[in-house]
Amino acid sequence: MQIKTATRLTLLPPYLFAELDRLKKEVQAKGVDVISLGIGDPDLPTPQHIVDSLKRAATKPENHRYPDYEGLETFRRTAAQWYARRFGPEFDPAREVCALIGSKEGIANFSTAVVDPGDIVLIPDPGYPVYYSGCVFNGGEPYFLVLKKASGFLPDLDGIPEEVARRAKLLWLNYPNNPTGATVDRSFFEKAVKFCLRNNVILAHDNAYSEIAYDGYRAPSVFEVEGARECAVEFHSLSKTFSMTGWRVGFVLGNAQLVGALGKVKTNFDSGVFQAVQEAAITGLEGGDGDKLAEYCAVYKERRDLLVGALRAIGLVCAAPRATFYIWAEVPKGYSSVSFTERVLKEAGVVITPGSGFGKGGEGFVRFSLTVPSERLSEAVARIKALRL
Repeated sequence: MQIKTATRLTLLPPYLFAELDRLKKEVQAKGVDVISLGIGDPDLPTPQHIVDSLKRAATKPENHRYPDYEGLETFRRTAAQWYARRFGPEFDPAREVCALIGSKEGIANFSTAVVDPGDIVLIPDPGYPVYYSGCVFNGGEPYFLVLKKASGFLPDLDGIPEEVARRAKLLWLNYPNNPTGATVDRSFFEKAVKFCLRNNVILAHDNAYSEIAYDGYRAPSVFEVEGARECAVEFHSLSKTFSMTGWRVGFVLGNAQLVGALGKVKTNFDSGVFQAVQEAAITGLEGGDGDKLAEYCAVYKERRDLLVGALRAIGLVCAAPRATFYIWAEVPKGYSSVSFTERVLKEAGVVITPGSGFGKGGEGFVRFSLTVPSERLSEAVARIKALRL
């Protein structure tokens, strides 16, 4: 039998991370203590009051059954209340909020809900790979908005050709940004909303890193801008805010028609978030241990300052981001993103992420994650320094 998989799989770029995983295992097999600064997975534990809430909720028989795809009414109401306290705007939990199995699931399914074959999707480059895969899996045509250092890693919306803007169906934005760590103020969203309303484009904002911020920075929401309710949705994740990456819970809110369209996809494709996890998420969103987030951000800030200073000291150019737990650094002269990443892994035993893994616009950069203790960060940089780049 000759098995033929779906043609859409050929639309995905080569998975260079698979090669890096192979190299990592090869280095580890030699007995090297590999330091991984590649994945954005918090090492700080989920706060104990959230864990305790899960333990209690998991014993309830009513939570052992299929959950509703849109989420518990109490979860959606609590998410809307958290949002109103944090950003200001209020949303109807019944029509304008939907639970997600982590924001990644919602982002992927949102393209299924709104993108038809031939529609143009405006995608930041570099950017979270799911924006692209969701587009091409649904027959969309990607148009990449290159994020350049000179423009603060912001997309040039004014530079989008008129014909492209006319055919565009969806614009993805992500600030605070992964992988660059770039941030914006409200005026940027004002411009983005005007662009979308003028061109009849849906705006999807991935706001997963809004709470991981430093130096007094407070990330805005797109819904702080007039007109956003007409065209936008915003995705939130508890993964980064509460160190809950493995729990898989988040939510989307915004325009009722768009949230409802995503809900229609979800009711056919998934069975919702485990209700005990939703109850634990409610505990987190209610703020039973409000100091924990500040404590964790202080840890990440300390690591940021340490790593940025150490990288600059060995000649790597990088900025100190006001949000996220990523450092976006330029590769040394004579290297590509991949060749530098491979040398650092093979010869220093340190895993970092090549910028080109986030799109062609990421070439010339690498991403460091701040998700290991400070002493490991110091050791990682010492190893890289020993390479005498």
